[in-house]
Amino acid sequence: MRTLLMLLSLSALPLALPAGAPPADWRTAPSADWQTIFNGRDLDGWTMKLAHHDVGDNYADTFRVENGVIRVMYDKYGDFGARFGHLFYKQKLSHYVLALEYRFFGEQVKGGPSYAKLNSGVMVHSQAPETILKDQDWPISVEAQFLAGGRTTMNVCTPGTEIFMKGEMVKAHCTNSTSKIYGNDEWVAVEVEVLGSERVRHLIDGQSVLQYEKPMIGGGVANGFDPAIKKDGTVLDSGYIGLQAESQPVEFRNIRLLNLSGCSKPGSPAYRAYFVHADDTRCTTR
Repeated sequence: MRTLLMLLSLSALPLALPAGAPPADWRTAPSADWQTIFNGRDLDGWTMKLAHHDVGDNYADTFRVENGVIRVMYDKYGDFGARFGHLFYKQKLSHYVLALEYRFFGEQVKGGPSYAKLNSGVMVHSQAPETILKDQDWPISVEAQFLAGGRTTMNVCTPGTEIFMKGEMVKAHCTNSTSKIYGNDEWVAVEVEVLGSERVRHLIDGQSVLQYEKPMIGGGVANGFDPAIKKDGTVLDSGYIGLQAESQPVEFRNIRLLNLSGCSKPGSPAYRAYFVHADDTRCTTR
């Protein structure tokens, strides 16, 4: 009986797609398959967490929507006060592509650290916002880092995590991409391709500029966390995305998701050739 129950439980879990022809490139997916996750009007579906504040406390209107974009603003601040912040989307994700555009503007707020000038990013495989302690600085996550000021962008940083490149653990906290240099106030269109615990790629305009594998909990940099959450050595196969507020005003727009997990049965209308992970609970007959 125990063996039967185990088999039934395993049969309900999403599985990797069967061996055979590789999935189609997700860049061929029709626009209708992409999910817009920012409505351009308000922050419905998003939750903010600023260091030294409770989850949901949008201190000094840090995150706001103006003219159809999400803006990180500091005009109501006196001093930054190490209020590193993140705006999290509600859905936990595993196999997907996140696409967005960002642009820096204005002046860094008083008290912001020098490294944070013209600096922002998006966290992937992050811990849930409700598990971030009040005084915790960075969520345990992997960051696709946005930079200007004559520096490459779509780099990777690892607060409370570790990554591998070419089979070896990366020792540096941040690793540069191969991107070109963009203007300080230029809109940049980026994508992050996340394949569970297997691989993450950073892309700009559909072209890969950085790749790494096997993200897991570990390392330093994150402070003030709950030890029950930071279990070093835990491989990260899913998590939340979070737009970063690091003391530099920044805008985000055209934020979209493409799910890479779905129906693996070609006879179903829900089947897509670009799916890399099977979840046949999403199959339909019409």
